[in-house]
Amino acid sequence: GIVQKIIIIMEGFTDDLFKVFDEAPKPTLSLPQKRQAPEELSDSEGEVQETYKVTREVIENCIHECASPLTHKPLQLSQAEPAKTYTFQLDAFQRVAVNCLESNESVLVAAHTSAGKTVVAEYAIAMALKNNQRVIYTSPIKALSNQKYREFADEFKDVGLMTGDVTINETASCLVMTTEILRSMLYRGSEVIREMAWVIFDEIHYMRDRERGVVWEESIILLPEPIRLVFLSATIPNAREFAEWICTIKHQPCHVVYTEMRPTPLQHYIFPSGGDGLYLVVDEKGQFNDKNFRKAITCLTEEQEAMNSGKK
Repeated sequence: GIVQKIIIIMEGFTDDLFKVFDEAPKPTLSLPQKRQAPEELSDSEGEVQETYKVTREVIENCIHECASPLTHKPLQLSQAEPAKTYTFQLDAFQRVAVNCLESNESVLVAAHTSAGKTVVAEYAIAMALKNNQRVIYTSPIKALSNQKYREFADEFKDVGLMTGDVTINETASCLVMTTEILRSMLYRGSEVIREMAWVIFDEIHYMRDRERGVVWEESIILLPEPIRLVFLSATIPNAREFAEWICTIKHQPCHVVYTEMRPTPLQHYIFPSGGDGLYLVVDEKGQFNDKNFRKAITCLTEEQEAMNSGKK
């Protein structure tokens, strides 16, 4: 199978370095396998917020939360034919997110890289096209926009691209663009925005960027309230807070579907300065290799001592 590798190149180090390996990271969420009944949450002792409420349930290996107005009714599963079918079985978080879309409600999907978040975006696009609606897909960089345009054009045909450098089929039902282009359209009061039913924000965690984050914030705020939103993100600690913010400013439910599942295992390597190669320190099962770690540190220490003595 595919294994992602993390390589740490070490040239100089302090005692803080050892904390990375001495203190095992605690998982953000502990996910039981059995489904639990939804429960209302709040910031203190179970009291419902004044303007919205938050519900939470655990479904297999994912957590589903929803910030919604007090008058909101629970999700009703659609009885209509699905907008898109797949040749593989969807994971729990994908099924939950699709149910949110079918209920015409906004959703934030937070999952690790390669977990399958794009499936949710594809379903939102398929659903919009099935209902003769228009949809915008935004990404943070032009290269990703170009990639998604090619993928969606093969899948859905009626797809356009707008990146500032290139404009292709701007009257298409599905438009792929950078987030800056979307904000520019909102500033201009573009007619295209009035025709949109869904907007998909890929890599929404870019909103934390000090310089570019305001682009996402302004775009979300300026979008008309009737538009439903799909947010795709890497795992983030404050997903629920984000959903509460969306619920507050848009006066509509916003779901959070969160999973810690990592289909592509990681391997951690150290490449010490002065060493003779890579040292595997954490394998794909999360097991720490103390022997290799100490070898890497020894190489680094010897290199540092040699430099200090003027031998190199």
